[in-house]
Amino acid sequence: MKYVVCVPDGCADEPFEGLGGRTPLQVANTPVLDSLAARGTVGRAGVIPEGMPPGSDVGNMSILGYDPAEFHTGRAPIEAASLGLKLPADRVAYRCNLVTIGDDNTMVDFAGGHPATDAATKVIEDLDATLGRGNPDSDLEFHAGVEYRHILVAPADWLDAECVPPHDLTAKQSVWPTGAAADRLTRLMEASREVLARHPQVDANQIWLWGQGFQPSMPNFADHHQVSGGITTAVDLVRGLGVLTDMALPDVDGATPGYDTDYAAQRDAALTGLADGLDLFVIHVEATDEAGHAGDAAEKVRSLELWDSEILAGLVPALDEMGPWRLLMLPDHATPLGLRTHTPDPVPYLLVDSALDGPGGEYTEAGVADEPVVPGHELLGRLIAPAGSAG
Repeated sequence: MKYVVCVPDGCADEPFEGLGGRTPLQVANTPVLDSLAARGTVGRAGVIPEGMPPGSDVGNMSILGYDPAEFHTGRAPIEAASLGLKLPADRVAYRCNLVTIGDDNTMVDFAGGHPATDAATKVIEDLDATLGRGNPDSDLEFHAGVEYRHILVAPADWLDAECVPPHDLTAKQSVWPTGAAADRLTRLMEASREVLARHPQVDANQIWLWGQGFQPSMPNFADHHQVSGGITTAVDLVRGLGVLTDMALPDVDGATPGYDTDYAAQRDAALTGLADGLDLFVIHVEATDEAGHAGDAAEKVRSLELWDSEILAGLVPALDEMGPWRLLMLPDHATPLGLRTHTPDPVPYLLVDSALDGPGGEYTEAGVADEPVVPGHELLGRLIAPAGSAG
């Protein structure tokens, strides 16, 4: 048996006026997805446990079958793992966005214009030389990630702060940190402006710190689920979960965290991993979430249609050639176009068994509205349950 988990990041939505009061899942032309839903089981998943922040860290941890209430310590330390950072017990990680703040304190762009990674790396190196390891009076470390997503490592006493994710502030007044470490964080964020001013090749004008925590200890994926697994993703956060759980993480040429990702290349990486002996593969694509944050309805619909034509259309026949298979599809959270940020609302899921016909249904928010909510971290167990019991 082969297993595939499809994660169109943030694809769940709310009725949107720009789409005639429908959601992107209702509007998108997805014939393969529709046919899978007609033969599978659809429902609603609570990928974000009550009271937890509705982020991709919590949601993807749920999708991988780990209860966030037990394992989640913060977003940044997961991303730090993807960069190969092993944090000692007396150090914490912060997510360090390159952002653009307006003169009126508005969060103009939480992604700082999506700088090229090479250009962003030069900024982070300058920050580290000026405010981090290159400064004899500093005990901070800046580590470069991808595009606008980077990591700050700080002493443990920097942990005590309430920080608002920058994507929750789009076009709003910036809400600066509060708590015992707030003054240090604010001073550092303000000091970064002088460094960013030296790098006109990027649109960002300062850093934004959030998502802090100690690095979690998570059990090996194969030991936890009794199946081997891999992930294809272009997002450091999701790679970090793979690192922390010892999953296979192939580098995929053409995979990006933006609209231009190579969907087919990610599909082929999953199929190669399964053909080479892995039991389960996760395909994670960020584009739908980026479109939700941008409020770009056309791009969100297009991204779903590319999921259908570039991933599912080739994935299903290739799986058929391998033998029996099961597929689970669900986003890690909702990113409504009208809100342009994440919400903790339940999301639609789809379970398909190649050997069994399910009751069928419509894979949309409205199509599962009357279904009971299943804890998100339980769905992977349903996927890999004994034959005949999926769904």
